[in-house]
Amino acid sequence: MKKTFFAAAVVAAFAFTACSENSTDNTEVATEQHEGMAHGDMEAGPTATTVVVETPDFTSVAEPFQTQVEELVSEYLDLKEALVASDAEAAKAAASEVLRVAKAMPIANLTTDEKAYAEEKTAEVVSSAQKIASASDVAAQRENLELLSEAVFSMAKAYGAADGTLYYQHCPMALDGEGGYWLSSNEEIRNPYFGEGMMTCGSTEEIFKN
Repeated sequence: MKKTFFAAAVVAAFAFTACSENSTDNTEVATEQHEGMAHGDMEAGPTATTVVVETPDFTSVAEPFQTQVEELVSEYLDLKEALVASDAEAAKAAASEVLRVAKAMPIANLTTDEKAYAEEKTAEVVSSAQKIASASDVAAQRENLELLSEAVFSMAKAYGAADGTLYYQHCPMALDGEGGYWLSSNEEIRNPYFGEGMMTCGSTEEIFKN
């Protein structure tokens, strides 16, 4: 009877140890997967020919329009930094400036194709910026950053309007795991979707040099 009890105890102890090891292994795997999502492929990085956002080539557009798009990019970057800082009030103010610049786009003298593209992307900028400017909390503001980022980057590329290098960056965990893009003038990752909660989550996916 004692031998039977002892054998059962040994088996139970072995099973407990195995389960504990499996639990530890599973935790480590989950952590590695999270880190892979947050930082995967950043070492390789985009090449000079990597294209995420396809745009037409309107780089011969008149300078006044290019200058206005450059100002739009500048105001967008201020908005993005406000979201990095999780500052809802600063983001509202910056979004209002994005709206002001977008609504003042001098499109009258553009060609038919240039004008059609400008109107399409400007409408996306205005729609997104209005939602950010009217949102009362940073979470709601961040939900509208994706479309705004794509539209601003598209205009900068299409019209050759960038005062320096622009980095189109992506976090796979943003927007409930669907992933979200943003635009930066710095290669360093400063995540506007999470701020301090996950500041360095993301990678540069495309680089644009005017």
